[in-house]
Amino acid sequence: MKNKTVVVTGGASGIGEATVKLFSSAGANVVISDINATTGEELAKKIVAEGGNASFFKSDVAIAEEMQALVDFAVNTYGKLDIAVNNAGIGGEQNNVATMSVEGWQKIISVNLNSVFYGMKYQISAMLKSGGGGGSIINVSSILGAVGFAGSAGYSAAKHGIIGLTQTAALEFSAQNIRINAVGPGFIDTPLLKALDAELKSELVALHPIGRLGKSEEVAELIFWLGSDKSSFVTGSYYPIDGGYLAK
Repeated sequence: MKNKTVVVTGGASGIGEATVKLFSSAGANVVISDINATTGEELAKKIVAEGGNASFFKSDVAIAEEMQALVDFAVNTYGKLDIAVNNAGIGGEQNNVATMSVEGWQKIISVNLNSVFYGMKYQISAMLKSGGGGGSIINVSSILGAVGFAGSAGYSAAKHGIIGLTQTAALEFSAQNIRINAVGPGFIDTPLLKALDAELKSELVALHPIGRLGKSEEVAELIFWLGSDKSSFVTGSYYPIDGGYLAK
């Protein structure tokens, strides 16, 4: 990862934070993108203090112009873009299809799905300008990109859409040595789950045959592998990391 430039959206917490730390520890130049400037800047400063290379850039992934600005910042700061992790997302409104608000639907599609399109649009363009060096893009989908989940219509639809976008883009740019893959985490013990009461959290644990929730660091390891040259023959793939959830 020496001299590689990596952009991670939603990089200030959860899976994104673990991913940032892992790439940084391997010697990459990491651009942390998040809507939360306070935690993002603190993380970047901590990495730099520990001898790593990291910068923070505040961006709202649901706004195309801000995603373009993020990619421009990475290229202007470090000279190129090698790896991008489109991780930012929200849980969104929890209602069935008949009662879900139009506004709730539009917000989750905007943050969880449109953002991945915006990200890839500008990330791929930057990678194509790197003189044939190619690149790797990892999109964070979900187990709910493969199956439904009652009460999560918007989330499931967005995560399904990410897989379709990933496969299509991989077909379009594999000849240019740009690999594009998706990961599908099960329920991971991140800040998104902090609001759940103990009973509901226990019910989520029971959905995973392995008997626990996943850890952000475990997902980061898969993302790191997909970003590295060790996965050089892998593109257009979807990798669940779910403690057996989808095997049932």
